[in-house]
Amino acid sequence: SLCETYTLWLCPQSLLSGISMCLLSLSLFPSLFLSLTLIYPFHPTPLSLHLVSCFHSLFLLLYLPSDTLGVSLGVSLGVTLGVALGVSLGVSLGFTLGVSLLVSLLVSLLVSLPFSLFLSTSLSFHTDINECLMSTRTCQMNERCVNTAGSFVCQRQITCSLGYQINNDVCEDVDECFQGTHNCRPGFECVNSEGSFRCNAKPRCSMGFTQDTHGNCIDIDECGVVGQPCSPGFNCINTVGSYSCQRKIIMCSRGYHASPDGARCIDVDECQSALLHCGEGQICHNLPGSYRCDCQTGYQYDMFRKTCVDVNECWRYPGRLCAQTCENTPGSYQCSCTAGFSLSRDGKNCEDENECLTNPCSQECANIYGSYQCYCRQGSYLREDGHTCEDIDECAQSIGHLCSFKCVNVPGSYQCACPEYGYTMSPNGRSCRDIDECTIGAHNCSLAETCYNIQGGFRCLSFNCPQNYRKSSDMRCERQSCPNLLDCQNSPLRITYYHLSFQTNIVIPAQIFRIGPSPAYSGDNVIITITQGNLENYFSTRKLNAYTGAVYMHRQVREPQDFLIDVEMKLWRQGTFTTFLARIYVFITANSL
Repeated sequence: SLCETYTLWLCPQSLLSGISMCLLSLSLFPSLFLSLTLIYPFHPTPLSLHLVSCFHSLFLLLYLPSDTLGVSLGVSLGVTLGVALGVSLGVSLGFTLGVSLLVSLLVSLLVSLPFSLFLSTSLSFHTDINECLMSTRTCQMNERCVNTAGSFVCQRQITCSLGYQINNDVCEDVDECFQGTHNCRPGFECVNSEGSFRCNAKPRCSMGFTQDTHGNCIDIDECGVVGQPCSPGFNCINTVGSYSCQRKIIMCSRGYHASPDGARCIDVDECQSALLHCGEGQICHNLPGSYRCDCQTGYQYDMFRKTCVDVNECWRYPGRLCAQTCENTPGSYQCSCTAGFSLSRDGKNCEDENECLTNPCSQECANIYGSYQCYCRQGSYLREDGHTCEDIDECAQSIGHLCSFKCVNVPGSYQCACPEYGYTMSPNGRSCRDIDECTIGAHNCSLAETCYNIQGGFRCLSFNCPQNYRKSSDMRCERQSCPNLLDCQNSPLRITYYHLSFQTNIVIPAQIFRIGPSPAYSGDNVIITITQGNLENYFSTRKLNAYTGAVYMHRQVREPQDFLIDVEMKLWRQGTFTTFLARIYVFITANSL
C-alpha cells in the first residue's frame, strides 16, 4: 500500500527466426535515464518490466520466462549536478557458456537455462513484496501463509503439546522456571524439564542461618531480634552462624556496685553482706554508699564499754509491767502466770485457765479457780494420780455367781453371756436356755436322718438294723430267726438305741445308764459288759443286783465330745442265756451354767 507499480512495456517482437530482441531507452526524470537491450528466444509468454516507486526510491523489476537463451542488461545512469556528468554502468550476467559485454548495443547468445530468473535492480535499495499481507494470497483456512523471496508458500498449521510453543515451525520446550509460570511454593526450587518442570525442596540451612526468598542460606543476626539473647550486663556481638556475649565494664565508687545489667551503679547494702559491721545488740541501718549502727530496742549504749547493753525492764519498772511474774529477756521482758492461769492477749494480765478444755481427766472434769478436779462415773473409781478412772470389774469382785454361764466386764458395769451357738439368754439376763433346734426346725438333717437335740446343739442320727434283724420301732431292732442254739445265745435278741447328753462339768463318778430285764423273775441273773466304744476308758459297768446293771462315767471329759458305746446284757433265765444289746450315744457338751 506504500508503493506504486507501473508496467512499462511488453516485448513480443522477433529479431531473427525464433529470436526476439527488445530495446528500451527510457528517460524518467531530467537527470535519470535508462537504456535496456534484451535478446532472448521467442516465447509465447512476453517479458514484463515493472517500475516500482517506494519512499522516493525506484525499483526495476524484470520477469523473464523459462527457456531464456541469454540476457544482456545495460543500465546507463546519468546524474546532473549543475554540469552534465555521464556515468556508464555495465552489468553482465552469463550462465553456463555465455559471455556478454556491455556496449551501446550488446548481442550475446547463451545456452538455455532450466530455470526462471527474477532480477531486481534498485536505484537506491531493493526489498521483497510480502504477498501474505496482500489480499491475493490463496491459502486455505487450515493453512498459514509464509512469505518467500519473490513468492509465498502455504504451510499446514502446527499444534504443540502442553509445555511446548511454536518457534520457526518447530515445537520448542517452554522454560516455566525462566518465565515464572511455575507454582512452586516457598522453600522449593523450580527445575525445568522437557515439556514440564519440577519443584525440588531447597536445602535446609544449618543452625544460625535462614533461607532468603531465593533459597540461599544467609546468616541470622541474633543480636537484632526483639528479645536479646545475652543476659543483662552483657553486649551481644553477632558472628557468622552464631553470636557471643561480652560483659559490660562499668566503674563504680566505694559503697556502690554495678547493676546486673551492667548499665548503672547501685548502692551496696552493707547490712545484708556477710561481713559483720555492727557489734552485739546493735542494728545496722543502710545508707546510700554507707551504713550506720544503732542499739536495738531494749538496749542502751554504754559509753565506757563502747557497746550496747541490755536494759532490765523488770527492775526499772517494778510491779507495773506484769500482773503476776516479770522475767527479763535480752532486749525485752516477758510476763508469765502461775499454774492454773494463762497469759491474756495483752501479754501482761493473767486469766484463769480452764484445764478441763485440754481433757486432763480420763472421765469427768470440774474446773475451779486456778485448778481443776477429776471425777469418775458409776462403775469406775479414781486412781491415786487423781486423773485416771479405772473400771470396776464386777465379775471378779462379786461374791457368788452373777451369771449362770459367763460374766463379761464392760466399762462401768458387766453383762452375762451365753455360748456362741445353741443357747439363748433367759429373760432374767443371767441364765442361758438351750435352743431345741429339732423342734424349731433350725437343723440340717436329711429325711433319712433323725434330729436329736442336745445342750447347745443337735445331732443327726441314722438307725439301720443289721442283717437278720427287722426294725420294730424307731429305736429298736428285733432278731428274725435263730439257726442253732449257740447263735441264739451269742447274738442279741434285741438291739435298742439310746441317747444321753451331759455337760463337761458333770460330777464324777456319775451313773449315766441302768439296764435290766423287764419283767424280772425270781432266779434271773444278768452279766453287764461294754463291748465297743470305750477305748479311752471313760466308762465302766457295775452290777447293782442279780437282775440290774449300771454304766458309770468315772473320768472327767474336759472338752465337748461324742461317744457311741455298746453295752451287752446276758440274761440267765431257766438255764438259758439270752443276749440283749444297748447302743448308747453319749454327747458331752460345754458347760452353760
